[in-house]
Amino acid sequence: MKINSSLLAILFLFVLLSFPSPSLSVRCNPKDKQVLLQIKKDLGNPYHLASWDPNTDCCYWYVVKCDRKTNRINALTVFQANISGQIPASVGDLPYLETLQFHHITNLTGTIQPTIAKLTNLKSLRLSFTNLTGPVPEFLSQLKNLTFLELNYNQLTGTIPPSLSQLPNLLAIRLDRNKLTGQIPESFGKFKGQIPDLYLSHNSLTGQVPTSLGDLNFTTLDFSRNKLEGDVSFLFGKNKTIQIIDLSRNTLEFDLSKLEFPESLTSLDLNHNRIFGSLPEGLKDLQLQHLNVSYNRLCGQIPQGGELQSFDVYSYLHNKCLCGSPLPDCK
Repeated sequence: MKINSSLLAILFLFVLLSFPSPSLSVRCNPKDKQVLLQIKKDLGNPYHLASWDPNTDCCYWYVVKCDRKTNRINALTVFQANISGQIPASVGDLPYLETLQFHHITNLTGTIQPTIAKLTNLKSLRLSFTNLTGPVPEFLSQLKNLTFLELNYNQLTGTIPPSLSQLPNLLAIRLDRNKLTGQIPESFGKFKGQIPDLYLSHNSLTGQVPTSLGDLNFTTLDFSRNKLEGDVSFLFGKNKTIQIIDLSRNTLEFDLSKLEFPESLTSLDLNHNRIFGSLPEGLKDLQLQHLNVSYNRLCGQIPQGGELQSFDVYSYLHNKCLCGSPLPDCK
């Protein structure tokens, strides 16, 4: 029986396509692979990166991702790893990187790597729960595509760079739980474009909160556990959009009774300050999920109604002469 030559050609082509050559199926860009292998070497070839085998496709390695269109490495997310040493300089040689994370690595030390400044496509930078030291670098303001900057739970020192306000797309800045000093930059009331959530708690920031912050509508402000002082009443107002504000454990001093609150406010923590006056009636009109005004110098009756009686006595204790439910009755 003779087989048509055309049919043989079709069968041969089918077999060929069924078993593509390895070179056609590899997605990994060779330049990116070389950089990743250098990162692995610089980190001491940790077991956490055991899947980074030079004989395999780097797009399928652990803690990295490739862009589906370009096949370039666009995410490096190292977390909860038994890794010692510093952030390798070679991370700056992944030009398509959009996400860079070293998270929960307590033996990661040294300063924030300067070559990160080359990663102009970076959208998310998360260097947190490590032992990084040194300053919050000025070069971060060059990363114009950043939407999230998370440097919390480190040992960072020095002042906060005012130039961070030049980042137009930021949704959140987390500098909390470091050893930062100095004042909150005046420029933080002049963000262009997006107005980010600010987490600056658990540092040693001093001085007054800049009044310029009252010109913007923030959603979340956490300045707790610092050494801030003075009047911050400008952060409040009927027309604000603030939802969460934590100013606890500072030395702030202002008359609470004069404040008006936005309907958006769901969490207010002012404990351990020097705030005086009485609780405004407007508080009872809010859908508060959290409230703490303890350890201040407040007086008068707690307004009756709304959510104010749903909080326990610990939310109101240790004030000058605050009274009424849930505290003892006023005399």
